[in-house]
Amino acid sequence: MNQIIECVPNFSEGNDLNVIKQITDEIESVEGVRLLNVDPGKATNRTVVTFVGTPNAVVQAAFKAIKKAGELIDMSKHKGEHPRMGATDVCPLIPVSNISMEETVAYAQELAKMVGDNLQIPVYLYEYAQPDKQRNNLSIIRAGEYEGFFKKIKLPEWKPDVGPQEFDAKRGGTVIGARDFLIAYNVNLNTTSVRRANAIAFDVREAGRTKKINGKTVLDENGKAVTIPGSLKSVKAIGWYIEEYGVAQISMNLTNIHVTPLHIAFDEVCKKADARGIRVTGSELVGLVPLQSMLDAGKYFLEKQKRSTGVSEKELVRIAILSLGLDELAAFKPEERIIEYLLKDKADSKLINMQLDDFADETASESPAPGGGSISAYVGALGISLATMVANLSSHKQGWDERWKEFSDWADKGQYYKNELLKSVDADTKAFNQIMAAFGLPKSSDEEKRARTQAIQDATKLAIEIPFRVMNIAYESMEVIHAMAATGNPNSISDAGVGALCARSAVMGAFMNVRINAASYNDKNFVEDIIAKGKAIEEKTITLEKEILQLVNEKIK
Repeated sequence: MNQIIECVPNFSEGNDLNVIKQITDEIESVEGVRLLNVDPGKATNRTVVTFVGTPNAVVQAAFKAIKKAGELIDMSKHKGEHPRMGATDVCPLIPVSNISMEETVAYAQELAKMVGDNLQIPVYLYEYAQPDKQRNNLSIIRAGEYEGFFKKIKLPEWKPDVGPQEFDAKRGGTVIGARDFLIAYNVNLNTTSVRRANAIAFDVREAGRTKKINGKTVLDENGKAVTIPGSLKSVKAIGWYIEEYGVAQISMNLTNIHVTPLHIAFDEVCKKADARGIRVTGSELVGLVPLQSMLDAGKYFLEKQKRSTGVSEKELVRIAILSLGLDELAAFKPEERIIEYLLKDKADSKLINMQLDDFADETASESPAPGGGSISAYVGALGISLATMVANLSSHKQGWDERWKEFSDWADKGQYYKNELLKSVDADTKAFNQIMAAFGLPKSSDEEKRARTQAIQDATKLAIEIPFRVMNIAYESMEVIHAMAATGNPNSISDAGVGALCARSAVMGAFMNVRINAASYNDKNFVEDIIAKGKAIEEKTITLEKEILQLVNEKIK
């Protein structure tokens, strides 16, 4: 699989859309990158751009964008609410898949050298790309901002890592680095006071505030200012006023979302604001957010209500948007702001995105796919969906309040099995299509024949493995179905029974596909092993189905 890194350059222009478009055109001109998001801010006069791609392509695209920004943006005329020091203020690289932080650091350092040597822009490295831990923090590097850097750059301790030790009046300097995924996040307040917003920011940010007594800074034995740390780790924050919206905000960078996730940052700001007589009215995300952050937020707010978290992904995202007030200032469109949704290949979910009648029509058509494997996966998804429904109904049943978490956990499991089976609907059809494509390969020479035979065998193995996985998941999902038949809402007992019938059909149907595809696979040891395992799963499924149906029928009587 390809190595993928993300790049999130911040350009010091948020008003002139023509300038922004010229910069992003440079990014899109490079093959191997995909522009995901362009997020201009008028008050900050800054645009956050997000793109992903293979490492070399990302480095090339970032270089071209930095070059173009330097040509179009004049920092001597720039004004904005956000701290800044250059036309391309900061340009981080972030590992996304199949690449380590160490490898990402090497690419960041390569980009910095290209910018410093070829464009003659002073460059500072930050975060993981900066070997000197005394100057790896972005806010420390940028302290003094554009106006102060003409003198700062002359100090020996602030010599650029790459490029000239002269501050460019038009282009400024830039900071390039490698970092973990960072969420830029602003929380809206019902005040216009920057002083009060800053007080809340100091309450929550890790760096906290300088300790003062009677207006004087308290010093330690070494003469350094004593600080009172804030309540949130891995959070940077300042307060500012956004004229565009007419409100003050707490502007935060969540630098490690595993330490302080989105929902915790939001709730903590709510608490600190409330203590100062201020209300949080909503929030906004700058750039993109990982899907898991939204799902975790949705579950967090449902748990606070003692509601089942075993709801669909779409519903969890909706709950997160509502609870965080992400659509207060502008519409929040998940398909445009969640990184996984932007990277999703629509071809991978063509079937499950169809309407029910279209899916039935496609199945009934003369096309050989979707076939029995995809239908088995879908039947299995329907079976566990019924059991998940029973779990959710049980979690919210009047008089069962003490058991809401028990059933919420079952519903969570059910959602997992449902999602995995739904993925297999398209995966099975895709595997069949790969076999057909392999059979269509040329075979005019011995080399072509060997390549064609290998491609057919590889595709056949995949077409065995996918329905075998469906068997496993459908069987495992019966744990939830059995629990709902035994302990779930008695008014929905028949739904658990139908779920068991569907799961059994999914296992047996998928096993038929395993067997028919295995007949064409040359590795007989692999075939014997997987058929034996399949028979064992089928037998266990039939036994468990009988147990569930007995429970159901006894309760119906």
